[in-house]
Amino acid sequence: MAANQSEAGRVISEVAQAEGGTTKGSQSAQMQSELSKQRNFEETAAKVGSKLENAPGSITKEDAQAIHRVEARVSGGQQPQSGSMSSQAQHQAAVNQGATSTGNTTASVDSTTQSQLDRQANYEDVASKVGEKLASAPESISKEDADTMHSREHRAFGQTEKGGLAAQAQHQVAENQKPS
Repeated sequence: MAANQSEAGRVISEVAQAEGGTTKGSQSAQMQSELSKQRNFEETAAKVGSKLENAPGSITKEDAQAIHRVEARVSGGQQPQSGSMSSQAQHQAAVNQGATSTGNTTASVDSTTQSQLDRQANYEDVASKVGEKLASAPESISKEDADTMHSREHRAFGQTEKGGLAAQAQHQVAENQKPS
């Protein structure tokens, strides 16, 4: 992995030199951003993956949220697939909090935890729809889609992620509104 990262760094450096330096929006800046996203994902995946394998009872909702954020970022805002590490971590966190994957969580989860689980489920629902639109028909993204995505992401995670799905949807709306 270190060899691949140093090779990537060398290529980014060459591209930056060819561009006359790294500037915002340049190819080298975009390459550096993608490399950073990948590194963040790998670090978080190693931490959460180790916990899933060695101490699944220690997985928290914060672990699940962390891996979900970096997994979504590295995949270009696409929702992580069923069976991915983030979905496994979310399931394990819910189990650890006394919830079940069937959705019948109210009996064994306090109201604060249930509220957070509901906010995350609302986010997942909207993110799935908006992610699909971004992938298949970006011109169909509306301001309402972007606003809803922003709201759900902020409610579920307490912030919106730079470059995350809400940001991508808002950017696409701006692109869609530009005169042709």
